[in-house]
Amino acid sequence: MPKKLSILLTNDDGAHAPGLKTLRDALAPVAETFVCAPQTEQSGAGHSLTLFTPLRAKKLMENGRHIGYAIDGRPADCVKLALGKLLKRKPDLVISGINPGGNMATNVFYSGTVSAAMEAYMLGIPSLAVSIDTLKNADFEFAAGFALKMVKRLAKAGLPYCMLNVNIPPIPRNKIKGVKVTSQGCSRFVDDYVPRKDPYGRQYFWLGGEMVNFDKQPGTDYSVLKAGYISVTPLRLDLTSRNDFPIAEAASKDLL
Repeated sequence: MPKKLSILLTNDDGAHAPGLKTLRDALAPVAETFVCAPQTEQSGAGHSLTLFTPLRAKKLMENGRHIGYAIDGRPADCVKLALGKLLKRKPDLVISGINPGGNMATNVFYSGTVSAAMEAYMLGIPSLAVSIDTLKNADFEFAAGFALKMVKRLAKAGLPYCMLNVNIPPIPRNKIKGVKVTSQGCSRFVDDYVPRKDPYGRQYFWLGGEMVNFDKQPGTDYSVLKAGYISVTPLRLDLTSRNDFPIAEAASKDLL
């Protein structure tokens, strides 16, 4: 019998989120999983870290078995703490999700789901971020099954060092047209801060808005997802815009 993989599971929705539980159950035949996820929802936390308050780790138990920790911090905190202190050995893979709500285009910079996977990648471990592009009636079972197939494929390939951002369209599984490898798009949210009043008459603002598609090139994560395909986007750490080297050189020439 093949040796089971060691997989760290995290998210930005909280340690008790249904997407994480469904993913853990799906991976059970092939992996020993360990959960290290936020104690409360941290959507939109991005790659922030907790620096000036202590982190507390509460044991997660299931049927008398220790399955991980709930951390009162950010998604990136969870990965750093798990890899730096809580795990006895380095995992083979880190998976963040399954997240209700898409994480694509410029939204990846705000996403706690993507940032948790990126933190693992920064620390030298291959990782996946898995999201479903809906906030209602997300089919976690299908997404977990897809993630399991991808894990098996990656394991067969020797678990290459990569960070893959997976987004699944919110349509019946028999309507999904296929899987496409995509580039990160430039669609973004147009923010709408809605003013309201609290019970004491004081004004506050609630952030809303909608995604706007600015993508002109085919094959971006947003456009492929909206066309009914699963989007798989390989991400990297280097944000250098090499095309703008001439602008930077002209702007900085002879300044000293």
